[in-house]
Amino acid sequence: MGTARLAVAWTTVGAFAWFGKAWLGDLASPIFALALFAWLLVAIFWCAFGVVHEAEELADILGEPLGTLVLTLSIVVIEVALVSAVMLGAKDAPTLGRDTMFAVLMIVLNGVVGLGLLVGGLRHHQQSYNLQGASAFLSVIIPLSTLALIIPNFTTSTRDGTLTTLQAVTFSGFTLALYAVFLLIQTGRHSDFFQDGSGAEGSRSVAEPERRTKAPAGSIVRHTVLLVANILPIVLLSKSLATILDHGIAALGAPSALSGVLIAAIVFTPEAISALKAVARNELQRAINLCLGAATSTIGLTVPAVLAVGLITGQTVVLGLKPTEMTLLAVTLILSTLTFSGLRTTVLEGAVHLIVFFVYLVLIFSP
Repeated sequence: MGTARLAVAWTTVGAFAWFGKAWLGDLASPIFALALFAWLLVAIFWCAFGVVHEAEELADILGEPLGTLVLTLSIVVIEVALVSAVMLGAKDAPTLGRDTMFAVLMIVLNGVVGLGLLVGGLRHHQQSYNLQGASAFLSVIIPLSTLALIIPNFTTSTRDGTLTTLQAVTFSGFTLALYAVFLLIQTGRHSDFFQDGSGAEGSRSVAEPERRTKAPAGSIVRHTVLLVANILPIVLLSKSLATILDHGIAALGAPSALSGVLIAAIVFTPEAISALKAVARNELQRAINLCLGAATSTIGLTVPAVLAVGLITGQTVVLGLKPTEMTLLAVTLILSTLTFSGLRTTVLEGAVHLIVFFVYLVLIFSP
């Protein structure tokens, strides 16, 4: 399966490298454009599942929280590549970074978390997790998302949710610095915050150190190489996918925010499936590490990348959310804080998060 996946992916890369300019220059036929989109989507999705598979193999070797961190960073690298490709290709996508980051937050913090807590509650009644880890994630998500998506609406140096060059450079630096500190905490002295010593995970915690010490270095190298081999086709095909996405949304007259939603859905679907599987196995801590880690990494890495592309190319980058979206973000952050303020979760929290997610979906098409 892995060999077939890579063969299809790299064949697709070669085909678009050789014929892509001609193909993408003639998208007048809806059937032809749809066929190219389906081809790229299948190749990218298949590689994304390959990324998840290799990252989970590394997770079994490295243990928590390094395992989920590898997966989260891999997925966010793909997201940044797709967003950058659309911005560089369209040359007129000022809100794409904002829309993608907001979509990731809504999909992950409300959609995936809500469905996960609902499934976990129905199957296991109540699920426990490490409160310190969830609090650490939220203590970074709240200021980073506020700094990136709300503050630009209230600065007076610029209008329409944009930033000055000084603000863009310093805010990017602050974002990267805070994210770096968080990574040091997560992988260093407080890594135990992101581990669950009870339940199903606790039963494996004794065996994990022994398994990690016995894992040969060659196995780590092999899975790392395969991980990179699955990521690269996605990055290389992202520009072609971006061109077709931009053409399709313009042709259909769809909301511009839909582009960000599609990118977020394409990138995070495999990780969402991995998180839901963890919840079903009563491994809520792993699911939290994946979901809250994805939200943290998205803001921590996408903001500097988007602002850098804007500064380098001279494009306008709009980060400030619309009033309705700011309200949804505020509700999501408050709700997430309440959900992860106790030691156990139930079906109720999942249902509430899902309702907020469905409201977000409705507002995309009927703002």
